Amino acid sequence: MAAAEKKAEKGDGGYKKMTDLQVIEKNKTTSKITFSIKGIDATFANAMRRNMLDTVPVMAIEDVEFRKNTSVLYDEIVAHRLGLVPLSTDLKSYNMLSKCKCKGEGCNRCQLKLTLSVKGPAIVYASDLKSKDPKVKPVQAKIPIAKLLKGQEIELEATAILGQGKEHTKWSPGLVWYKHKPEITINDSKINNAEACAQACPVHVFEANNGKLKILKDNQNKCHLCKACIEVSKGAITVENNLKEFIFSIEPWGQLSPSEMAATAATMFNETLDELDEKLKKAQNLENEAKS
Repeated sequence: MAAAEKKAEKGDGGYKKMTDLQVIEKNKTTSKITFSIKGIDATFANAMRRNMLDTVPVMAIEDVEFRKNTSVLYDEIVAHRLGLVPLSTDLKSYNMLSKCKCKGEGCNRCQLKLTLSVKGPAIVYASDLKSKDPKVKPVQAKIPIAKLLKGQEIELEATAILGQGKEHTKWSPGLVWYKHKPEITINDSKINNAEACAQACPVHVFEANNGKLKILKDNQNKCHLCKACIEVSKGAITVENNLKEFIFSIEPWGQLSPSEMAATAATMFNETLDELDEKLKKAQNLENEAKS
């Protein structure tokens, strides 16, 4: 997220893309990242969220050719489970089918072959998928695909391609959500039940000590605006939305890092705006020609 934290300059149209971004929390286990951002409105925030979910391409298995399948699961069920296995994605090495020079016929620049061959008794895991590209492989090795009894066998070849979440959820890179930054104020003179107010908050924003209530700075951004504290304090606590600042959370499935998701979404968003601008100019030129 380092590049995104820099302040952006105004573009040709005078629109200020991003003024300030600060990382609040990073979870090394899940790769989830939470950050605050100023200088945008709800329209832009939702556009970025939708772009990350729907347009950022990731690898997923699209076609499966079965050589053998004597398990209790139908071919379609096994193929469906394989399609939902998150694959680490190298966006620099692969193209979308629609943008590849092969024109969608399939080549090493737009598709990848994976093979699987397991004999029972065994549990077939995602790690049993053998990829021809070491950069693209199952993110979670222990995702179960099928259970094989003695004498049962699965042998197949799968084809993975880049796709987008708007086509199928298997091509969605993760979860993205945002909220307005909460602004919490305590009127100390009116607080007479500090302990009850602290216990009413489900995300532990407050701490009560000797009848006094204070806000835990590390937890304030966790407030999800349920406003239970307002009801218990009988108005001594106020919670409002900061309309000029947002709290973003990105939790990837593992195909891409949060920074890759955000950077790719921003690039694709700019490309969409450029394309729209070009079409509007052409339409304006045609209109001017018709008038003349």
